[in-house]
Amino acid sequence: MVSIGSPRNWLAHLETCRPYTLAYPGLTGLAGAALAGAPTPAQWVTAWLAPTLVWTGGLYLGDYFDRELDGVGKPHRPIPSGRLAPRTAVLTGICCVAAAFAASALVEPRAVAIALAGAAGTVGYSRVLKRHGILGNLARGALTGLVLVFAATLVHGWPAPLVLGWAAVFCLQDTGSNLVGTVRDIAGDRACGYRTVSVVYGGAFANRCAAACFAAAMLGALALHGISADLGSGLLLAAICLGVRAYGPVLGSGPIDPRKALRTHEILVAERLVLAAAVAANGLGGPATLGILAAALAISLSTQLLLRGRHEFGNGTVELA
Repeated sequence: MVSIGSPRNWLAHLETCRPYTLAYPGLTGLAGAALAGAPTPAQWVTAWLAPTLVWTGGLYLGDYFDRELDGVGKPHRPIPSGRLAPRTAVLTGICCVAAAFAASALVEPRAVAIALAGAAGTVGYSRVLKRHGILGNLARGALTGLVLVFAATLVHGWPAPLVLGWAAVFCLQDTGSNLVGTVRDIAGDRACGYRTVSVVYGGAFANRCAAACFAAAMLGALALHGISADLGSGLLLAAICLGVRAYGPVLGSGPIDPRKALRTHEILVAERLVLAAAVAANGLGGPATLGILAAALAISLSTQLLLRGRHEFGNGTVELA
């Protein structure tokens, strides 16, 4: 038995939290608050904190609902390997989501409804929609768009049309990155009867659909933001370049390789942070935007290097006493 304070137990929690993704929901929340205009300090903090908590809770609950799927395709992960108890995952997830609701209610009670929709969508994606092809991918993308809507509601009680436009951009972007994720999981998804786009139509088709979603998202971003001599425009162009770099290798004629798909997703982790920073730049200001983005990239890229291969493929798993 592993005690709660053992290194093995804490490593299981660290893997489940996926720290390489945790900066993204908070930075997206800051982008939504910036779009709404003139947030108070409490609104800035909650726009970052609540999405991060819901995201973290969703990771725990998602791994709980995926425990049988992971037992087939990824038995090294914390729950199927026995390093994290299913009950612990559920309780941790519920506590994170409850804390997000409480923080939201203190600042803007109407935002709690959006947070509730996000939490329900996270559970619905993991329990039902994930196995049903493009519906699951779109649902996953919509959850990120909902973060901007939440943050704008937190600031002004309801999102402006501009916020909804950017929510659509983030929805398309994350639908694409989620499609890439299904290419890594073809074997396990097929074995468990999941009808993902990659299982039904093949990984090459899923990659093309993902690239098309990204292209549509970037066209939408250019239409909403435009190009001028400001930090936001520079970051937007950087995000586009990162996306092109990410999708290029998986659109070739070579064999479908889950590790190549993982590499694409690793670059997209950086791309989406840069895009969120581009949207937040006008509200946060240049120095704050660059400081937050630098910290987010440093944490995300370093923890990807240390943890992600192990979490996805079991590489370098270390047995800790």
